Amino acid sequence: MLGGTMSRKTLLIVYHSLTGGTRQMVEAARDGAVQESGVDVRLLPATDAQPEDVLGADGYIFATPENLAAISGLMKDFFDRCYYPALERINGRPYLALICAGSDGSNAARQIARIATGWRLREVAEPLIVCTHAQTPEAILAPKQIHQEDLQLCRSLGESLASGLTLGIF
Repeated sequence: MLGGTMSRKTLLIVYHSLTGGTRQMVEAARDGAVQESGVDVRLLPATDAQPEDVLGADGYIFATPENLAAISGLMKDFFDRCYYPALERINGRPYLALICAGSDGSNAARQIARIATGWRLREVAEPLIVCTHAQTPEAILAPKQIHQEDLQLCRSLGESLASGLTLGIF
């Protein structure tokens, strides 16, 4: 507390979405996070997020589709561009991961966890993997519609992370 008021926290949500599934997930997480009045929520496509954005945030949500059993190329590009400029400068900050997968998602979640471990971030929830069961080329490339139950989980995770930031738990 400074001067009798708590300083506002910033939650950065970085994502990539090709068919809309991951976008729906991050919008739900954002909707949950903005319920917390002490947090500014920034939602940025991976292509727009810069090292300054990472350094300026107090917590993170990283969201990606699973592509070929990995994070999307544009999420990988984000991490490639931001990793070294943020290394040793964001230790201990909280994060969580959202994965929109066609079948499994665990490899994408492991990739994010390995990068976050290198950054020395603190995982505050298990990765949320939403499986769309898209297995054919047509289904994989088709626009996605995420079920309301899964979107509610995303909202809850966003709200919980924002609350933890405000309360100083994370």
